[in-house]
Amino acid sequence: MATERPDIRRVLASGLVVSCQAWEGTPLLKPEIMAAFALSAERAGAVGVRLNSPEHVRAAKQAGLKIPAIGIDKRYYEGSEVYITPTRREAEALAAAGADIIAIDGTLRPRPQGERLEDLVAFIQEQLKLPVMLDISTLEEARIGDQLGAALLSTTLSGYTPYTERFRTDGPDLRLISAIVAAVICPVLGEGRFHEPAQVRRALELGAYGVVVGTALTDLEWRIRQFVPGKV
Repeated sequence: MATERPDIRRVLASGLVVSCQAWEGTPLLKPEIMAAFALSAERAGAVGVRLNSPEHVRAAKQAGLKIPAIGIDKRYYEGSEVYITPTRREAEALAAAGADIIAIDGTLRPRPQGERLEDLVAFIQEQLKLPVMLDISTLEEARIGDQLGAALLSTTLSGYTPYTERFRTDGPDLRLISAIVAAVICPVLGEGRFHEPAQVRRALELGAYGVVVGTALTDLEWRIRQFVPGKV
């Protein structure tokens, strides 16, 4: 059953969203460092940030972040491939930490604890009173998410689900972005493998509401490797 769609334009402006995340085991994976990344993104003109875990959301808010924080919480449950904010428990923790938008896995794969996608969307938007962003990988998933009344769709998982891996492009999946924009009412974010400013501009020209960029901006080790002799 569809929930009433929040107007994302009242929460998040159109433009660049910076994903402030770090890999497990790297020196950058500290709440205060992710908060600093978020504040730098805000200073540079980003319209929002994407942060992984309630601790990082809370740290950024306490540091004075004023642009919206899209919160996710990556949790792995036995028997399910879904790990981006997979249950109500993670959503509630993000809301308590101050997230302005909650992003969840929007694929059709089985979810932990028998949870249903439509129920989680309704819980977040009707009970937690926060907009839901669905991370999807196909046009079908985007259409279903749109029908459920999600506030925002993002192509985050294109190329990263078992049934889309073979179609993964070197850069962003601009074809999928264009197809989704033409098929849904819900605003769409381009996300995944945006490494050049020209790619961001192209996604916006295709009708994307905004673009999420992570690795190219906040994965410092990835960027350094581009300049290491022998790896260039």
